[in-house]
Amino acid sequence: MTEKQKNLITRSITGILFVAIIVTCFFDALGMLFLFTLVTGMTTYEYCTLMNEHANVTINRFIVTVASAYFFIAMAGWCAGITPAAVFIPYLLTIIYLFIAELYTKAENPINNLAYTTLSQMYIALPFSMIPVLAFMAQNNGQSSYNYLLPLSVFIFLWVNDSGAYCIGTLFGKHRLFERISPKKSWEGSIGGAAFVLIASIIIALLSGNNEGNSLNRLLVWIGLGQVVVVAGTLGDLVESLIKRTIGVKDSGNILPGHGGMLDRFDSSLMALPAAVIYIYTLSLL
Repeated sequence: MTEKQKNLITRSITGILFVAIIVTCFFDALGMLFLFTLVTGMTTYEYCTLMNEHANVTINRFIVTVASAYFFIAMAGWCAGITPAAVFIPYLLTIIYLFIAELYTKAENPINNLAYTTLSQMYIALPFSMIPVLAFMAQNNGQSSYNYLLPLSVFIFLWVNDSGAYCIGTLFGKHRLFERISPKKSWEGSIGGAAFVLIASIIIALLSGNNEGNSLNRLLVWIGLGQVVVVAGTLGDLVESLIKRTIGVKDSGNILPGHGGMLDRFDSSLMALPAAVIYIYTLSLL
């Protein structure tokens, strides 16, 4: 067996396990909370390690990682209606501390430290915290109830888009999408991925259908969500590629055999999740 074949097998096994774990966790609110608190913390820690080693900055990895994980838990509790808004006070105090701490570190460039520290919260903690925003939607009675379908569908659309874009891009890709940042991505692949997601969104709309509301409107909403995820997910992938190129690394880590690091695996979702929230809540206001 060649090295390439071994890598393909390793990548396939990791991918299958990854998808199975993500899908399974969404069927239970506590499972989702546990897994994505862990994912948020691990991704933030990986980010901090990357920046400390390659960006010539100093980030307090422990405090920043705990802050990110806590913010996800706090957002989940607040969205579920379990905790009051005061649950965010410890997080806000931590952010204030991280700023004040730079007064005493005597760092050569404290603004750089603050910028990269703040980026960890904006780029990782905030997007992941959109999962409970999608999962705990307020009902007509004002109460929040857990529904796994919306957040899970975002990940399904991302996986379908990645697979479709890879297949179509490999077979027909000629025109580069963003060569300066990601030479392998093509317009053909992106269009192919969007077409696959269109089919997936129709299937989800049909499988999740009920007797409430207009079925055509519901179908159009799912189609719109799928395409929003495609565009935002592609941009998220490009943003992570930009970050890696800027600091001069190929992979963000090696925790996932064959897939790189946590940022490599969740890069698309970091843009797709906020975009999905914007889309859903904008529709609710119309």
